[in-house]
Amino acid sequence: MESPTSAASRVDFYGFLDRMRRPEAAGLFRSIKSFLAALSLEDPSAEADGARVQAFFAEMEAAIRGHPLWADATHQEIDHALEGLEKYIMTKLFDRTFASSPEDAAADAEVSDKIGLLQRFVRPHHLDIPKLLNNEASWLIAVKELQKINSFKSPRDKLLCMMSCCQVINNLLLNVSMSNDRTPSGADEFLPILIYITIKANPPQLHSNLKFVQLFRRETKLVSEVEYYLTNLISAKMFIINVNGQSLSMEETEFQKHMESAKLGNQMSVASPSSPQGLATSTRGLQKQIDAEGFKFPFMDSEIENLTPEELKQLHGLYRKTVTKYTLLSKALRKLSIDEDQLLASVDDS
Repeated sequence: MESPTSAASRVDFYGFLDRMRRPEAAGLFRSIKSFLAALSLEDPSAEADGARVQAFFAEMEAAIRGHPLWADATHQEIDHALEGLEKYIMTKLFDRTFASSPEDAAADAEVSDKIGLLQRFVRPHHLDIPKLLNNEASWLIAVKELQKINSFKSPRDKLLCMMSCCQVINNLLLNVSMSNDRTPSGADEFLPILIYITIKANPPQLHSNLKFVQLFRRETKLVSEVEYYLTNLISAKMFIINVNGQSLSMEETEFQKHMESAKLGNQMSVASPSSPQGLATSTRGLQKQIDAEGFKFPFMDSEIENLTPEELKQLHGLYRKTVTKYTLLSKALRKLSIDEDQLLASVDDS
């Protein structure tokens, strides 16, 4: 699979721009400018914009095929020009067409938040992924490919990130089948792994990226293998949105407990220090918060050998208060049907 940053990708775009600068291409360039100007006068609407852009791509394809600059061009050279055209148009229209509505922003947040919870407890066996197909090295590569998606602005480049992720999974399935004399895996094994990879990756603005590719990638390119992989990624997103206990091979009550624990774990992680400097800052902030609430923990930064007998006595009293509060908190968690050990483990995993 070609990379969005490959030499071929750059040739498509810069080759297109180079031809557009020639005097003979003045008519084509005027058509592009006129289209962009006319679209800017319309109210933004993703679906309507998608239809207009697709119609313009078809119109320009006919114009390019009949233009003297491409009179002797091969099919591949024509395709390169059309790829350059798509990238140019959609880069110009990116702010208008990508994640431009409150509904898209809300959908992106819903998917990302749900994935953030699922990351804390979903493991391969919850998706019925056979141990034979567990391959952390390959999965990490697939995760990284999917996480690149917001590094690019053209539908093609975003789609290449999705395709690269899917092809890593597909290659894994093929290699396992060949080395273990198994029947080649189909969608029954491909989709669960893709769902798991998507959960591990939590790709930015997944809803908006999928919608952008569906609406603005040239329709003639959304076929065959590309269509199959894109459809599976859309299915993975829908699985995540609609996930429940049955989806993950567990009782619904157990699923809800996991989700509640994950929510608490995420809330606690927001304030978790990740470095010595962060620990000091967190400690100072905690002391201020505690003091403001009427409690005193004056020994947070003290060295043991510097404490006086009177301070040790105070510290013992504070320890007893802490144990009492911990006991009450444990009872509250049990009352909420939240497993304490599981909650602590979810925090440790973050």
